[in-house]
Amino acid sequence: MHHDVTSGGTVAPASSARGVGFEHTYRRLYAHAADPEALVPGGTLVDLVRTELLQASVGTDQPLDNLIRMAAEWSSAAADAYRAVGRLTDAEGRRLLVRRAALGWAPLGLASGAWLQWLTAPGTADSTLSLRTLALYASDVGVGHPGSARGSAYLGLLRRLRASDNAVPLARLAGDRRIADMAFRLAALLLLMSRRPDDFRDELIGADLCLRAVGVPPPLALAGRELNADWAAIDYSAATDGGLPPIDRCRAIADTLVRSGPESAARVYTGFRWALATLKGQIDALREELRASLDPGFDMAELMRRRAREGSFYHRHVLLKDRPLSEWLKDCRDDPKPFLDVLARSDLVRPGRSGASPLVKGLVSERGPMFRIFSPDDLSVISRWIDALPGTTKPRDSDAPTRTPAPAARPSDPRPLVKLPGLLETGVPSGGGPRDLREAYHALMVRTGSPELNDWCLRYIRGWLARARHRMDSRSVPLPARWTTEGLRPWLLAQHDRHGAYFEESVNVPLPSREAVVDDAVQTAPLTLIDGSWLQGFTDYELASSDIGHSLFATYWDELGNGDTNLNHPLIYRQVLKEMAVQLPPTDSPEFARWPGFRYASFELPVYWLCIGRFPRTFLPEVLGLNLAMELSGVGGAYRRAGLALREYGFSTRFVDIHNTIDNVATGHSAWAADAVDSFMTSLPDRAGPGSRAETWERVRVGYRSLNPPTGFMARRAGRHGRLAGSRSRGPRAVVPGTEEHTGV
Repeated sequence: MHHDVTSGGTVAPASSARGVGFEHTYRRLYAHAADPEALVPGGTLVDLVRTELLQASVGTDQPLDNLIRMAAEWSSAAADAYRAVGRLTDAEGRRLLVRRAALGWAPLGLASGAWLQWLTAPGTADSTLSLRTLALYASDVGVGHPGSARGSAYLGLLRRLRASDNAVPLARLAGDRRIADMAFRLAALLLLMSRRPDDFRDELIGADLCLRAVGVPPPLALAGRELNADWAAIDYSAATDGGLPPIDRCRAIADTLVRSGPESAARVYTGFRWALATLKGQIDALREELRASLDPGFDMAELMRRRAREGSFYHRHVLLKDRPLSEWLKDCRDDPKPFLDVLARSDLVRPGRSGASPLVKGLVSERGPMFRIFSPDDLSVISRWIDALPGTTKPRDSDAPTRTPAPAARPSDPRPLVKLPGLLETGVPSGGGPRDLREAYHALMVRTGSPELNDWCLRYIRGWLARARHRMDSRSVPLPARWTTEGLRPWLLAQHDRHGAYFEESVNVPLPSREAVVDDAVQTAPLTLIDGSWLQGFTDYELASSDIGHSLFATYWDELGNGDTNLNHPLIYRQVLKEMAVQLPPTDSPEFARWPGFRYASFELPVYWLCIGRFPRTFLPEVLGLNLAMELSGVGGAYRRAGLALREYGFSTRFVDIHNTIDNVATGHSAWAADAVDSFMTSLPDRAGPGSRAETWERVRVGYRSLNPPTGFMARRAGRHGRLAGSRSRGPRAVVPGTEEHTGV
């Protein structure tokens, strides 16, 4: 539904109103930014978005209290205006209005809260502000429960309205031509900004606060609460987890940012004002579109505009007013009104009597030449248009056609943003990837990155996995050689028994020295202080509440203490290090990666975690295997043994104690990890070939072994070959560092 407006209020040709290159801009941005592995470059793209934010928020300088009140009052008034539109039609017309309104809000509704998805990064996983933001986001995705995100509730609403054809996955919505490109504007830019959290954190919080203040989407006021839907989840201001109202949580985060300094405060205000201004433009335009659609001619014109392209290839020999129908249809792509005027006078239509009209009675019947050309919804549009045509006599050719009402103008000039899709495709070269593991570790502390960093990560992962595959057999990987529908729970219990037996057998083995315990704790710090980072990709909105990803997000959420600094694993570990008189720089600082107390090899596995965590879809089987190996690794045995050593020298055992409990094989992370693998494997075809259970299970087993791959010369050489093969497949840009020391593989 692309509606083009001139100052006179008539429908203008598409090309003249949009300007070259504008069509589909926002839906293209939306589809790109919905990808959990999306790469969004900095530079010019960030500058263009920031300019958009500043321009759209000019002249509304108010403190947060006033802005929140302003947004709430506008939302209430806008809802009343939508109800007024609903009173202008009958029950069937209102049903169609509700459907169209729900689709118009769908780009935002299906992604409610998604713009917070990357506001926690490995380097800030122990930050109080990041943890509070993650807690807010966790409530939006229904942490630990599949299909419980706010977007899932909106999907349920669309399904009840039979309007969910293109709603899953999220990127698919961009292909729904029933939704205007401008309806994607706010959602697309929010998702795009979410992929650049270091550039737009404060603006995202401001925009989020605005949407919380708006609450229930104003267009849905048409539906009324009598429509069966999860309104508490659709209402962005309402709590879904029994906790504090999310608007209060978001307001507390915004207040913290505002107090942190004038620059941060200005960016929070900018985000709020921009979101409100853009939302007003979109909502007003949608309301005018709905009002215009009360004239059945509006929907008919839109149907012709959408279907004209494919129809214009046919009907060259069918004449309508001495002109081929195919030529009329070509014109419909720009302006369908002349064709509809001629069609209304033709023998195909009986004005006011759709049931007697050959267009919907004979041509589209089972024996007609246009059988199944139009969907049931399309036929409803055609019938309503015919029934609304005046009288039973056809007007003369000289009579002026009825003008189809046009929607309101666009909220603001979008032309500068036309460049954004092109910038996403070209990227911004940064001059090369990391030179060594220490530099890579620091670069990967944030979610963003350059194309070169992405290439470096992919090559590192492929090299690491090639090492893990080297001479892999049933003795080197405890996982079963084949996965069966019995699942992994029985195997999990057997492994736990083995761990328990190991601990009992090691009771009389001398404990390591104090120096060895401290050294091990120090060398493990680059790994432990990014606990859960192999799962960072599962904070992505669609993955966080999926059937497979919900438990992985819940595991990540647990590793970071469920938003509570007292339970945050990196902070607990730092307390142990402090007892050992070891003071480390902040994890995300360059000084941490360069700290001389770390051996170079101590960055090998952490960098692998950080790399593979960026590709939750590409390496899903390997991540599932790695996660299972990691969560099971210490339960019942190694953690208890480590606890003995720590206690022996007077150090706190809280870190190992808490892992031994939350990773348990009955209801803890190990169990979740096994269940995630089983859910994934069950969904695969049980046959030979690519994508089969057998092939995918091998990838899971490789991922399991990748936690502790072989270190011998031949294994390292296999890793180098794997890395070089990836480099060759990606072309000359993938330059491989010259020595094994530089790569760590």
